[in-house]
Amino acid sequence: MTTTALDKDDLRRTVAEVLDLDVDDITDTASFVDDLEVDSLMALEVVVVLEKKYGVKLREGELKRISCLDAAYQVMLEKLGG
Repeated sequence: MTTTALDKDDLRRTVAEVLDLDVDDITDTASFVDDLEVDSLMALEVVVVLEKKYGVKLREGELKRISCLDAAYQVMLEKLGG
């Protein structure tokens, strides 16, 4: 099942849940690595959850673009044809 509409707050909640962080910590521009101390294993876990939740497959170039919630939202919008 694919979700056609992408809700940024839903995306924020999903990322917060995977990273075991408070939703308020996941600001639009907080760097996953620099501000939230996300390591490569945690980042991979986020990607796996997003791929499964939204029914998409992310390429390596797209993965490298996901540095904050805004970037993740943009990549997912593109993947979902939005």
